[in-house]
Amino acid sequence: MAKYFLIPGFRGSDENHWQSYWLKSIPNAHLVNQDNWGANVTKDDWVSHLVDALNHEDLSQVILIGHSLGVATIIHWANQYGHKIRGALLVAPTNVDELAQPIDATGFAPMPLEKLKFPTIIVASTNDIWINIEKAEEYSKIWGSEFENIGAQGHINSDSKLGEWEIGRKILERL
Repeated sequence: MAKYFLIPGFRGSDENHWQSYWLKSIPNAHLVNQDNWGANVTKDDWVSHLVDALNHEDLSQVILIGHSLGVATIIHWANQYGHKIRGALLVAPTNVDELAQPIDATGFAPMPLEKLKFPTIIVASTNDIWINIEKAEEYSKIWGSEFENIGAQGHINSDSKLGEWEIGRKILERL
């Protein structure tokens, strides 16, 4: 049976974020907590917390669900450890190499650009302030991911008012 690990982005996912809804409604869903969600965020700390969360898991049953900087965390984890998992849903990846706005996060650039060893789906929006749709599609080709353009949904976060985000759940089922 699949076990889901949700990895939020910078500042975490508030109660109106689709990840928070999924955490409550998907059986076997777990949040990968971080010590710092919005100050002094480092790639090494975030990857370390993901490693700890997966430490005793049957990786063949693990599906990671990342949003924004959580996607970068998954990519760095995969690049560093090379584990094969069941799959990953990579929602609204952040272009850490060319951040549109400064954030208090270090070590995420450069983004690893190697093909992933497990199935992935990138979900992107045409009006995301943290990455343009062309860069998201470029990542999908490099990483060997399926690509899903969901139109103008902003950063696919609480501001997008997606609630349970049923379209996202249907995309997740493909993994």
